[in-house]
Amino acid sequence: MKIRLLAVGNKMPGWVEEGVETYRKRLPRDFTLEIEEIPLGQRGKNADIVKARAQEAQRIRDKLRGDEYIVALEVKGKTWSTEQLASEADAWRMLGKDIVLLVGGPDGLEPSLSAMADKAWSLSPLTLPHPLVRIMLAEQLYRAWTLLVGHPYHR
Repeated sequence: MKIRLLAVGNKMPGWVEEGVETYRKRLPRDFTLEIEEIPLGQRGKNADIVKARAQEAQRIRDKLRGDEYIVALEVKGKTWSTEQLASEADAWRMLGKDIVLLVGGPDGLEPSLSAMADKAWSLSPLTLPHPLVRIMLAEQLYRAWTLLVGHPYHR
């Protein structure tokens, strides 16, 4: 199973890429994580936020392959414990599809993208900075995998 994170934002600093890579390289070939940056919609002093989100949504749609299971990361999504994430990941594997995780820009995902998602997941009710979201996702996916295979990482 391949998991792709489509995240709206700018290229992340080196410390973020290093943190994500720490966990990505531990995952096996049948449970991989790829991250693709989606450019921000045009923003500025008098930017039209609706238009910016629409631009971001179109860029995300352009990256979707049509046969993936879509999970939108949303503040209003359902929160999962690590054990629940492991259970979700196990169910994902049984689907026989690749998984795509969507992270919106500073103003969130456009509603049409949220509506097309198969699941809505919230990492936290807190507002998290995008750099930390990437690292947290990579670590939690690794932790979920270790639970599924009985690895002692999660105690």
